[in-house]
Amino acid sequence: MPIFIRGTGACLPGKVLTNDELSRRVDTNDEWIRTRTGIRERRIASEEEASSDLCYHASLRALEAARLGPETIDLILVATITPDTPFPATACYLQQRLDCRPIPALDLNAACSGFPYGLHLARQCLSGDPHCRHILLVCGDKMSSVTDWQDRSSCVLLGDGAGAVIVGRPEDSAEDGHPENSAGKSSSEGLRLRIIDVLLGADGRGADLILMPAGGSRRPASPQTLEQREHFFRMDGRRVFRESVQVMGECAEEILRRNGLSAGEIDHLIPHQANIRIIDAVAQRLQIPPDRVAITLDRYGNTSGATIPIALDEALRAGRIARGEKLLTLAFGAGLTWGAALLQSE
Repeated sequence: MPIFIRGTGACLPGKVLTNDELSRRVDTNDEWIRTRTGIRERRIASEEEASSDLCYHASLRALEAARLGPETIDLILVATITPDTPFPATACYLQQRLDCRPIPALDLNAACSGFPYGLHLARQCLSGDPHCRHILLVCGDKMSSVTDWQDRSSCVLLGDGAGAVIVGRPEDSAEDGHPENSAGKSSSEGLRLRIIDVLLGADGRGADLILMPAGGSRRPASPQTLEQREHFFRMDGRRVFRESVQVMGECAEEILRRNGLSAGEIDHLIPHQANIRIIDAVAQRLQIPPDRVAITLDRYGNTSGATIPIALDEALRAGRIARGEKLLTLAFGAGLTWGAALLQSE
């Protein structure tokens, strides 16, 4: 059964934090950041905004693009590592805000790999449950809430944002009350994206490479954990670079191989936006030219699992994706986790 992304949406906070402004907080400068990361600026949410607020606005835009209302959603999946509260799930706050029916709603934590993980779960639910017609998948994080603004190696990387997609089956269009040529819209260009394949992986032996050390049951919040600044994002940058380039390259090659495709047949590579050096290295390994690689990190930084759906929404709304083109998304994140999704525009 074909499963489609039928609508996309994104939300970026209004506040822009440039490299020059960041250099007033930590010992760094615009040239140092740009040459090492490719980032010029990032978006920062206000103190009053939480991850669910970003997810809400992204969800509204995805619903509008799909020409659906919140009442048509049968399942909400929120991929986040910065939930509004440890419990309940941020998905439940989003369900309340959208005024959905009493449908299932849950969070998933695959860090920067949240999009392919969530897409796989959505695809399986739609394939296995005839009563599940439309799934709202949102990846959203307020990374500024776990950023150590005293650590220049990590604070220059992170930004806030959310990206949402509506995943569904094509035959539901008549039930939606819209003709097929409008109900299938996933952007202002009238395209929808068929999910060809999703490939996932994880290796817990690298769990210590990207983490927030305290705040869970292993090290609950205490005066000591606060004093040692253990409630912030930490990463072993050099090891993560090596692992991410290797694993994302292998993941891409495997999903292409098992679908009988070559990298030359990919029209758009949409990788996780962590670091321009990682993106360039993966693209070079696959021999995909720069003009086929989506880049948003120069303006938004690393928004964790939201980077891929934000870039996807931006490309669709800008009309950069044509009918019949193949897209490959690649992600790598804490866990270590990784994933790829192969899509085709129709």
